Amino acid sequence: MKKISRLEFLKTTGLATAGMMLGGKVSAEALDKEGIHPVQTDGLPQVRQQLSAEQQAAALAQQNTLKVPVTAKGKIGDMTFSRLILGGNPIGGWLHSRDLNYVGSLARAYLTDDKKMQIFQMAENCGIDTILGHPIMIDILSKYWSKGIGKIKWISDCGSGDFATAAQQSIDGGCAAGYCQGEMTDRLVQQGDFKSIGKGLDILRKAGLPAGIGAHHIASLKACVANGVIPDFWMKTLHHHNYWSARPGEPARDNRYCDDPEGTITFFESRKEPFIAFKVLAAGAIPPADGIKYGLENGGDFVCLGMFDFNMIQDVNIFNETLANLVNRKRPWCA
Repeated sequence: MKKISRLEFLKTTGLATAGMMLGGKVSAEALDKEGIHPVQTDGLPQVRQQLSAEQQAAALAQQNTLKVPVTAKGKIGDMTFSRLILGGNPIGGWLHSRDLNYVGSLARAYLTDDKKMQIFQMAENCGIDTILGHPIMIDILSKYWSKGIGKIKWISDCGSGDFATAAQQSIDGGCAAGYCQGEMTDRLVQQGDFKSIGKGLDILRKAGLPAGIGAHHIASLKACVANGVIPDFWMKTLHHHNYWSARPGEPARDNRYCDDPEGTITFFESRKEPFIAFKVLAAGAIPPADGIKYGLENGGDFVCLGMFDFNMIQDVNIFNETLANLVNRKRPWCA
């Protein structure tokens, strides 16, 4: 196969604009600084390596549009976290793509280990100091930390196996906090098994870490409170239903993650524990400016967003602007 020069590649993929944004060079200096050296080989492997390099150029160009990094922080227990948290679902391969079955495979092909670490580093450069996700991320986070690339903190959803076992696994893997994953909580509550939830919380607290409870259904959190199982923080879905695929009144088919937004808002009006709002964009169905504002106005102390490198800058800018101009929030902020 014919070798493709960098200039030819840029012309055919439209990434020449990214190169111009970096001084008309596609910034070889920037790529070298990031340790990115495209391998010059014949055929398809060479094209794939070149694609990775030029994606890096585009990401670096986009980062130049960052207005200011996230500086707002909040406390959970004795730990401090950025109020915008990087969601780990895309990293773990969960895209909630409704009936577009190819999207998960597409994301997994894009998200190589190097790309995942680049996303972590980009988040830190944007002022996001925390990622939230599954224990499946332990290996890539350990690699990121051990290479000295960054120090991003990890809140584990402890969603592997049973809560207690996953909590200990997450502690051993370096988590900064942990919580009972939403679907796990919903299931345990339906079974009346509050003991398992409490056991996992105790394990995290004995390790000196904040211990939380997550849920998709507000009835699960109400049941925990009624049974005296009170966490250090809550992790709850929060989004409105004003989008085409929500289909209120119909069965949820990976299209709706907060069935009772008004009930969720009312619940948190009387809770003092920190609240991390997630799925505020309904897994991409709601525009960021709309979903972020809804989450912050209606009680979220933190917003967790699953972001790729190519949309992170936009989301960070929107978050900062929304937070600076927030006027209708009633619930007091956590510390």
